[in-house]
Amino acid sequence: MDTGPGPQAGTGAGPRAGEEGVRQARPLIVTEDLVLLDDLLRLCAAAGAEPDVHHTVPERPPGWSDPPLVLVGDDAAARCRGATRRPGVLLVHREADDPGVWRRAVELGAEGVLTLPGEENRLVDLIADAVEGTGRQALTVGVIGGRGGAGASTLSCALALAAARAGERTLLLDGDPLGGGLDVLLGGERVEGRRWPDFAASKGRVAGAALEESLPSVRGVRVLSWDRGDPVRVPPEAMRSVLAAARRRGGVVVVDLPRHVDGAVTQALAQLDVGLLLVPGELRAVAAAHRVAGAVGTVLRDLRTVVRGPYAPGLDEWWIADALRLPLVGELPAEEGLPAAGDSGPPPGADARGGLGRFCTAFWERVLAPERAA
Repeated sequence: MDTGPGPQAGTGAGPRAGEEGVRQARPLIVTEDLVLLDDLLRLCAAAGAEPDVHHTVPERPPGWSDPPLVLVGDDAAARCRGATRRPGVLLVHREADDPGVWRRAVELGAEGVLTLPGEENRLVDLIADAVEGTGRQALTVGVIGGRGGAGASTLSCALALAAARAGERTLLLDGDPLGGGLDVLLGGERVEGRRWPDFAASKGRVAGAALEESLPSVRGVRVLSWDRGDPVRVPPEAMRSVLAAARRRGGVVVVDLPRHVDGAVTQALAQLDVGLLLVPGELRAVAAAHRVAGAVGTVLRDLRTVVRGPYAPGLDEWWIADALRLPLVGELPAEEGLPAAGDSGPPPGADARGGLGRFCTAFWERVLAPERAA
C-alpha cells in the first residue's frame, strides 16, 4: 500500500495517553483587590485553570518562579517590585487611562499589561496556553465520503483505533450530525460522558484538558459524538473552539465529516493537516467525489484519496486518483462491515490483523514517522 506523502510540517504526536494523570500547572495571582480577584478567578475558570492566590510574592513552593504564568494586580505591583525577574509575568489593571501603569510594569519586570474588561478574551487564551502548554498540536486527519454510504465513518473509527493501539493520545470527533453517532459504531453509546449538544453553545476558548476528560472513552479513544435526541446545529464558532481545544492536547485527532460544506465544516477543514476522500470504485461515485473535492479543496490544501473496490469495468485505484487529480493514499481492503455501520459485533478496524486494521496501521506508521523522528 502506498500511503502517499507525509503531512505538512509542523504537526506531530504529543503526550501519550497515559499522561492524563500529570498534575496541571497552576497560574499564580497576586492581588488584594477583591473585585479584580473575582474577575481573574472567573477568567481562570473559563480557561480550565485553578490558580494559586497570594497577596504578595509567595515564599513557599511553588513560589514565584515555578508557575507557568503570574498575574499581578496593579495594586500589588509595588509589593512585588524586586522579585526575581522571570518570563510570564503580566500586570493586570482596570484603569484604561492610567499613564503610570507601564512604568510600574517595567519596574516589576512584567512582559505586558492587560486592561480589564476589554482584554478578557486575550487573557483567557494566555492562561489556557500557559497551563496546557504550547507544544506540538495533534496531527489532525479528516475523513470525507466521496458519495453517501462510502464508509467514511467506518474508516474514521478504524483510524482512531489504530492510532490508540500505536500509543497515541487519540480523539475521534463526529462532525456529521446525521451519521448515526460514532459512539454507536464503536459500541460506546452507553458510556457516560458529554456529547455535542453539551458543546453546541461554546464560544471563545475551550480548555483542552477539560474537554478530553469530559468525553466518553471507548477502547482508548476519546469520542465526541451525538446523543440520541434531535439533531443539534453546531455553530461554526463552536466547531472552531472545540476542535482547537482537541488539537492543543497533542497526539492524533480524527474528524468524520459530511459531504456538504457548511460553516461548521469549513471551520473543521481549516484545522485539518490532511483530508482523506474515500471513493468507491464506481463512475457515479467518482463524479460525486469530484464535486465534493472541489468544495473541500477551496479550504483544505492537502486532500488525498482512498479508494475501495469492487471496481466497475475499466476502473482501478490509479485511474480514480488520476481522474480526481488527488494523491492516492492506497486501496482500502474489502472487509465485511466497511460500507455501512454494523449494529453489533466489534468496531471496524478493532482487529489489528484484519485488512482494515493493517491499512490504518500502515497509514499512521507512514505519516507519524517524520514527527516522531523530529
